[in-house]
Amino acid sequence: MRTIKKYASTLPIVALCVLVLGSAVALSQKKFMMLRSGRPAVKVMLSGMVERDDNKVPVEKASLVKSGEILDWTITSVNEGNAPANDYKAVGKIPAGTQFVAGSAKADGSVVVAYSIDNGKSFSTAPTVDERQADGTVKKVAAPVSMYNQVRYEWSAPLNEGDKLNASYKVRLN
Repeated sequence: MRTIKKYASTLPIVALCVLVLGSAVALSQKKFMMLRSGRPAVKVMLSGMVERDDNKVPVEKASLVKSGEILDWTITSVNEGNAPANDYKAVGKIPAGTQFVAGSAKADGSVVVAYSIDNGKSFSTAPTVDERQADGTVKKVAAPVSMYNQVRYEWSAPLNEGDKLNASYKVRLN
């Protein structure tokens, strides 16, 4: 009986320590699970080739690109993180002084390709513009590719850790 009374006053402190220690372990486990589940870290690289004399020359080695030549741009995305990148999208710009080559957008996997004619504010798989008709009415018509200024690739599947995706498109120098 004496032993129980001796430790009775320390029981609330021991209970508090167990509660605090249990909470700390739970928080550590939660933090560990967050670290374990990780985050995606997508590295994106852009490379270009100039189509010249039935060859492809890297942009950095092509001294001067001439009017009418075609630049073939490739966007490479690699997930170097430790979790999938869900709803992954890559956007390529169509530089001023160039025009998108119709039908040239290609990509790995199941992808939706969309284009912007308003510098990325909106994207559509088939951009349209208003055209005034002879009778004064306005009709939506397909935008000419000369108006395209960005191309976006949107994959339906996640970019998993360690995976790589390529997307490409061509532009012609005006």
